[in-house]
Amino acid sequence: MNNLINIAKNEIQDNTQLPFSVYSSYKEQKINNVPILKPLLIFILNGTKQLGNTDLVECQSGSFVFLSNSPRIDMRNIPIQEEYFAVLIDFDHDDFSELPKNSLPSKKYFQGEINELLANTLSQYMEFCSFAPSHVMKRRKREILEIIYYSGYSDVCNIIKSPNVSEKVQSMILEDISFDWSVELIASNLFMSMSTLRRKLKNEGNTLQDIRNRARLGYGLHLLQTTQLQIGNIAEKCGYQSQSRFTDQFKLLFGMTPREIRKTKMID
Repeated sequence: MNNLINIAKNEIQDNTQLPFSVYSSYKEQKINNVPILKPLLIFILNGTKQLGNTDLVECQSGSFVFLSNSPRIDMRNIPIQEEYFAVLIDFDHDDFSELPKNSLPSKKYFQGEINELLANTLSQYMEFCSFAPSHVMKRRKREILEIIYYSGYSDVCNIIKSPNVSEKVQSMILEDISFDWSVELIASNLFMSMSTLRRKLKNEGNTLQDIRNRARLGYGLHLLQTTQLQIGNIAEKCGYQSQSRFTDQFKLLFGMTPREIRKTKMID
């Protein structure tokens, strides 16, 4: 795992736009209501990740967990021997097009071990991103899915599910987080009337304002985990004119303040 960690650290130092993310911390992070907008593959290279509260899922170093898109999930990132370190790759629906099809119901998640073949594939994927064009990286990403499938994890075929209306709206907002998305424009893009959009969101237990807030705050959480930007700059990028307003809303949703998240990433 150390070799994979070193490769990931080297890549994030040299590149700002990467087809993967690195989340690391030196203190425990307990984050509630994390939105998963796309199928998300998490390689735990050091430490432990826990998911959920009642039905606790625990993922140890040297394993992976594949999450289906979900409006919210509780997470704990627990360092072992000083650091928690994970590599995250999200997938689009068309990435799964070449996998075998079956009629089994979709799964919320599945877990597995990082075998030698998968470790080599991940290593090459991270190293290629510094020079390979985007269409090559798209192919390499699909190779990861195929390696997982042929390593015996056929559940990868069932991890993808069609997004509901709330998830479609949130994805749309995240395409341009600073844009003032109106209900008229969102409804038009989804080929439905405003009243139908509001009714569907209500049936899913959401409002447009709630979704807009979660999208902005989820983006803020990602920036806190992956950049060294000042919290005030992150608040501005997320569409908040007031850092205090951003902090209050962030704490309300995730259970930790931005400053508390940032402190977990600092060595005493």
